[in-house]
Amino acid sequence: MALKPKSLLRRPKNTKTVNQIPGTMTYVGRKETARTRLEVIDYNQDSYERFSSTSTEDAFKFVDEDKITWFNIDGLSNIEEIQKLGEYYELHHLIMEDIVNTGQRPKIEEHQDYLFIVAKMLYYRNGNIENEHISMIVGKNYLLTFQESDGDVFDPVRERLETAKGRIRGRSADYLMFALLDAIIDNYFLVIDDMSDRIETLEASLFIDKPKDNVTQEIQELKSTILRIRRSVFPLREVVGRLEKMENELIKSSTVSYIRDLHDHIVQISENIEIYREMIWGLMDLYMTTISNKMNEVMKVLTIMASIFIPLTFIAGIYGMNFEYMPELEWKYGYFVLWGIMIIIFFLMLYYFKRKKWL
Repeated sequence: MALKPKSLLRRPKNTKTVNQIPGTMTYVGRKETARTRLEVIDYNQDSYERFSSTSTEDAFKFVDEDKITWFNIDGLSNIEEIQKLGEYYELHHLIMEDIVNTGQRPKIEEHQDYLFIVAKMLYYRNGNIENEHISMIVGKNYLLTFQESDGDVFDPVRERLETAKGRIRGRSADYLMFALLDAIIDNYFLVIDDMSDRIETLEASLFIDKPKDNVTQEIQELKSTILRIRRSVFPLREVVGRLEKMENELIKSSTVSYIRDLHDHIVQISENIEIYREMIWGLMDLYMTTISNKMNEVMKVLTIMASIFIPLTFIAGIYGMNFEYMPELEWKYGYFVLWGIMIIIFFLMLYYFKRKKWL
């Protein structure tokens, strides 16, 4: 699947939060929705329940200590609904501000009863790459995820929960958090693989006789895209690194080994991004070198042609002067001899250039 131009839109400028009181909830994003959609998955080893609602208050009835509950909230523009959840779970007002601020970089914060994680999802939608802000609140027996709009990369996790595949139904909320982060990072692989294909295709096109006219534009778009991907991925590497080393009762020792594997994946992705970034920066140099080489070939041909005609022009210039007494003008065979000399000079110079391998 090809990455289309402008597939990663720039985040809106974070001017809405300027000069506001810290903790003020102001939605900063482009995906305003009429309603906030709540999806609830309540499960344990032996039971599973899933339903959707448009009222976040429906999340308040799930207080069973024997089950894990995943609340997924789509739509951050309805501040009131988000605020109800924050008040119920006693979330810090600065965290509530970060949840609706889509310009917030990926990070992790440790609080007394929960962990707060911010990440960026990169996934394909209608052939374009979507860059979506997601926040997670990890508690003892619950997990809250906040997204800008519907559509995410968590369907494989939902399927595993529904069909009881693997070990996820028998684990705690921290393992669910790992599964969601793993889904996010796995989609990073899809995105950078596509970037790799585009770079290789563009690199191959630079060596054809007539490269496309918009090569420089494509290179600039690749630069812009890889920088935005890098801006989403690199901070998450720090987040996973902190999770791996964190000593918190919410993170079980059995989950740490999975987080360690997650860290290996994000490091691999980060290294690949740096490689592709260097390759993209090198594409422009390669393109300019290719253009310069072709220009040199043209100049070489023109120089050889000029060199051949310089002595011929010199001879023609001499006999084109309007002097009355020129001995060759009265000679019967002067014209033909002069042509012969010029032809001999022409072929001698061609032979010389060929011998020097300039032709």
